[in-house]
Amino acid sequence: MTGRLASQAVALAAIICTGTANAQSRSEQSAQSLSFDAALARIDDASPGLSGEDHAVRASELMADATRSLHRPVISASASVIEYQKTLSVDLTGPKDNAANAATDFLSQLPGQFPVGFQQIVGQVTQRVGAALPTIFGAIPDTLRYQTRNTVFRPTITAAMPLYTGGAIPAIQAGADAAVDVARAKQAGGHDVSRVGLVRSYFGQQVAAQLTRSTRETLEGFDRHLSDAKKLEQNGVIPHARVLQVQVARDAAERAHVRAQLEEATAADALARLLDQPGGVNALTPLFVNSTPLPPVSVFIDGIDATPRARGADAARDIARAGVGLAKSRYRPQAFAFGSYNANRDNALPTEPDWVAGVSLRYTLLSNFDRKKSLDAAREQERAAADAAAQARRDVASEIVRAWNLVETARRSFLLLDSNLAAARENLRVQRISFFEGEAPSSSLVDAEATLASTQTQRIAAAYEYDLALAGLLATSHRVDDFTTYLARADRRLGDEK
Repeated sequence: MTGRLASQAVALAAIICTGTANAQSRSEQSAQSLSFDAALARIDDASPGLSGEDHAVRASELMADATRSLHRPVISASASVIEYQKTLSVDLTGPKDNAANAATDFLSQLPGQFPVGFQQIVGQVTQRVGAALPTIFGAIPDTLRYQTRNTVFRPTITAAMPLYTGGAIPAIQAGADAAVDVARAKQAGGHDVSRVGLVRSYFGQQVAAQLTRSTRETLEGFDRHLSDAKKLEQNGVIPHARVLQVQVARDAAERAHVRAQLEEATAADALARLLDQPGGVNALTPLFVNSTPLPPVSVFIDGIDATPRARGADAARDIARAGVGLAKSRYRPQAFAFGSYNANRDNALPTEPDWVAGVSLRYTLLSNFDRKKSLDAAREQERAAADAAAQARRDVASEIVRAWNLVETARRSFLLLDSNLAAARENLRVQRISFFEGEAPSSSLVDAEATLASTQTQRIAAAYEYDLALAGLLATSHRVDDFTTYLARADRRLGDEK
């Protein structure tokens, strides 16, 4: 019963492997084979994140350009239709009494201005006129009231231009320029991170492929061992227990191979999505290692000012400095030139001028916003930004040293594994001969095969660690474009080794 279950398990595993292999074969037929350089050429167009950074930089540049015209006048045109009513009331009591008194005095003096023969006649006339004066002035009301209602169309053109803003406009422009530098530093950082991500995915697929090949070779080796063990059992050289030990090890190797195949498919899918290649991608460039050491770590630290983090921190400090200038401008006067022109003077209100122009000077004597504390806060922000910039340089320097050491550790580990790999292969050869001759137990053969598989896995891992650490070092020091240079002159490539 146990043998039957084992046979069914082996058959099921074979079906799984066959199905996985067929699916992989179909995928490889539609997949596009790309070298690392070709994948690098695709990453910029395939990454929405990089495209978003480009748009952010363009937006900040346009905003900075928009502040260049803050010194220009602001001209606006407006049109309004106004319906109004105006009532005027004038008190005539005093003027009317004064006029009546003046008329009476004039009439009383009028006869004396004529010859004696006419004075009597003039006197009679003035008496009649004087008698009529109360009636005449009585007809004049004590209050004169005037009311008018009209609709006015009022088109106007106004202009205002800053002459002096106390440094507010230069501060705003400096802040906008610094914001552009922040966006560009973020863009450069995103560029470097995308390259590291490509190295991780591209060579991660190669790691998965190498592990698949290694586990397949291990499985094939155990298949041969199992076949030899069965022959030895048939000849009575070894007991059945030793055959079972090899069988167990062979089944474990098959499970590892199936797992490696699935991980390779996962890595291939990740790379295809990263490069926006629905049909899949076959990575052609193998894992590599440069046997020669890297340049001294000081070479990478010397360019620290050009790193995105340092540039971004410097730009943030410039923004804080612009904030100090803006806070200082609140203490200074402001001057503006202004003007207004009425384009419909024939239909204007009586109190409206045809045009007006002038200069206005404004100075805030007392503000409800504490300007001193605002300036102190801006200065503290500037100091904080300066400290952050200094700290950023220290952090980048530490990361460069750490990454450099990781690269060197991976390089040395890879080279030291060469002798281990040769020894593991020789040990397997010797144990295989000894087992076939019945001189060594099956456990020694299993251990030798496991040791070889472990050594091969460690070597693949060391190469991948070298490639990934190298990309991290170059990205941290903003030299990520040099990765292809190290790749081109690499003298150790795993895919070229048999």
